[in-house]
Amino acid sequence: MSIKLKVTDAAALGERVDFRFVTTAKALDAVPQNSSIPDDVVIEGTMENTGGAYRLTGAVKCIRSFVCDRCLEKIEREEEYPFREDFRESSEEDSEVGEDGCTVFSGDMIDLAALIRDTILTAQPMQNLCRTDCRGLCSRCGANLNQGECGCNRRSVDPRLAALQDFMTTED
Repeated sequence: MSIKLKVTDAAALGERVDFRFVTTAKALDAVPQNSSIPDDVVIEGTMENTGGAYRLTGAVKCIRSFVCDRCLEKIEREEEYPFREDFRESSEEDSEVGEDGCTVFSGDMIDLAALIRDTILTAQPMQNLCRTDCRGLCSRCGANLNQGECGCNRRSVDPRLAALQDFMTTED
């Protein structure tokens, strides 16, 4: 599926055009390394003619599936990644990004595939957590501590200081 907008739809200054596309992460080549996006990716937004450029604002919505890095639970979560990018028609001396910071395009179509792919991939967290206060697994028995205490004594003593522990428990 192509994800392209026709700029002639917003030919006049200040004119706005809403858009909506449905595709997959695989079609966009936007498959994250430590998670997956198994269902459709929905892209919704607005293209506005600002005079010198076309401003695209919107959001990418999807369901992200991953395994929590602390408790190893499988999680599926609705995600929304906002984007905003200015595009302008290329001139002869332009590269992919113009001096003004606008992404350049040629012809009468703006291809959103690269913008959407980059939006999805850069929004991925460094660490996949089911929640920010995830307690993880017990280091002794492997129980999920989010579901309650397991009863294990997880207090560990640095082996280099273990001899000092005898001084604390000895009574004179």
